[in-house]
Parts: sequence; C-alpha cells; structure tokens
Amino acid sequence: MTNLDTVVTWVDVRDGLPPRGTPVAAAITGRYPADSITESDTAWGEEFWLVMPMYFTTRHWSEDGTEHKDCFVDSDGVVRLPHGRTSAETVTHWAELPTLPGGATHAALGKDVRPALHHAWGTRPPA
Repeated sequence: MTNLDTVVTWVDVRDGLPPRGTPVAAAITGRYPADSITESDTAWGEEFWLVMPMYFTTRHWSEDGTEHKDCFVDSDGVVRLPHGRTSAETVTHWAELPTLPGGATHAALGKDVRPALHHAWGTRPPA
C-alpha cells in the first residue's frame, strides 16, 4: 500500500506570505454577521477560525473594481487580507496544499493522470 500521510507546515502571515499564484490552505478568522443565516442560531455574531482553500496573489481586482494587493482569494472571488490589515475576515496562517496522494506533485494532467491514480491506489497501470 502507498503511504498517503502528509505533513502540513503552517506559516504565520506575520512571518511571511506565499509566492504569487500559490494555492494554499488558509486559516481565516472573523465574526459571523449577526443577521446571517447559518446552520445554527448560536453561531450568529460569534467569532470563527476555519480553514479554506485559497490562492495568494500580489494583485487582484474585485468585480466592483477594487484593487487588492498581497491578498488571498477563494474560489468565489472573495478577498481576504493577511491578519493585521483592515478587513472583516483575515488570514492568520497559510500552508501549502499537500501533494497528490502517493506523489510529489500538486497536479497531474492528460496521460499522467491514470498512472498517478494507479500508483496512489497501489496497483500497476494497465499495459
């Protein structure tokens, strides 16, 4: 069986930011809006700290035309700034995303996908 364990190293945003374009796991802190609809009424207005996949960029333009520098952006285009900057939700820590199971890369494309999957599953690719 292929070893699928991985180690995550968290970096405090006060100590450094990832390279531009890097996909990361971002630890985000903020407060749920008091009037938001959440799964639990008890979460309204409460602080949160959670992990989300994002990417880091040195320059991002929001749909409203606002320019953001050195920011984290999620898949919905929501911008979060590093902790210490003015923002309702900030990123406190970031970590590089793990590599694909059983490999040393973050992506496989085209003809490399099937062999990578078979390797992760511990089987040989078909001849």
